[in-house]
Amino acid sequence: MALHEEIVEIRREIHRRPELAGEERETAGLVAEQLRAAGLEVTTGVGGHGVVAVLDGSADGPTVAYRADMDAVDATRNVLPFPLTGRTFDEGFASTVPGVAHLCGHDLHTAIGVGVARTLAADSQQVRGRLVFVFQPAEEPLQGARAMLDTGVVQRLAPREFYALHCNSAPVGTLTVSPGYGLPGLDQVRIAVPGGEDAAAAVAAEIEALGTVHFPQTVAAYHAAFQELLDPELAAKRQESLSVATWVEPGAGGPPVVGVLLRLWPQERLPQVRAQVEQIAAAAGTRAEFQDDPVPALVNSPELSTAAGGYLSAATGPESVLWARASWPYNCEDFALFTDVAPGALLYLGVANAEEGINGTPHGPEFAADERAIAHGVHAMSGLLAHRLGAEAPARRPRS
Repeated sequence: MALHEEIVEIRREIHRRPELAGEERETAGLVAEQLRAAGLEVTTGVGGHGVVAVLDGSADGPTVAYRADMDAVDATRNVLPFPLTGRTFDEGFASTVPGVAHLCGHDLHTAIGVGVARTLAADSQQVRGRLVFVFQPAEEPLQGARAMLDTGVVQRLAPREFYALHCNSAPVGTLTVSPGYGLPGLDQVRIAVPGGEDAAAAVAAEIEALGTVHFPQTVAAYHAAFQELLDPELAAKRQESLSVATWVEPGAGGPPVVGVLLRLWPQERLPQVRAQVEQIAAAAGTRAEFQDDPVPALVNSPELSTAAGGYLSAATGPESVLWARASWPYNCEDFALFTDVAPGALLYLGVANAEEGINGTPHGPEFAADERAIAHGVHAMSGLLAHRLGAEAPARRPRS
């Protein structure tokens, strides 16, 4: 069986047996088995079920790292509010775990990561330095990167730069780069509100009114929002964004509690937004309790993203590279924490195919991917990583 066919089968096996965050035992075991068989040095149990694998090349050189995430989602809760069409896209390899599914494409991310490692291990002469492959658990709750970094395993390998790939709703055969942009940071707030549920609902409504962007309610609106990122004139209007989600929980023997998720860009706005929430809480006779360690915004290195776009344009054709000019305001990524270890770039892999009715919308209730994207992702990222091992180091910019 050709490597591409094997990687597609790996993706389908992971898709059949999805595992929630913190439960990725079988997925991690499959990854470790594949990488050991390819000759990589593998460490398991890193920050939970994380896997770190090292491929040493044929000559001395820098260390470059690549991350793939492994967890699935609760399909009964973690989906976008899009209507169902009734079509089944994964017939023949559907999830066998009730209520759990790979609706965000992590099965593709993991399979592509294995494919990249196996491709480069089979031709280590083009690897001049060291490649580190990081397979991360618990990305969905934004906990896995921190848990892996707490072990110190990744830091000891001292990568010079970091890369990751994520599915999106662009056409299959494309990759999107975002120089200087990325994804918002995430802050969480809890507010116990005296006065009952009506008072709590009023506080929640006032906080939601702070938002400047709201989640698209249809697949078409989701796609239109992505297209805005590619248009320099429209993207210029999105240099700041705040997406707000609230809910009210019954108090445990006390007043009801308003829960808040704040997705904001740029990160520098955090003190201002927190102050606004504090004012709303104070006016209701209470106080806001913020989490101690909010997930920072993911800021893709301008140098690495631009260099990646240039390489991929030459290697796969300029029409295959899309350039995002603003952050995508609706999702967060704890890959941001890995970019504190080394400058990094997250690229988006297009998996949609409009002619086949595959919308490629992550977290949609019928997320599906054109599997031709797998070969494209393996080819593109294998070439990019090998190319970066021979490139000069970018200037390091401290996080502001």
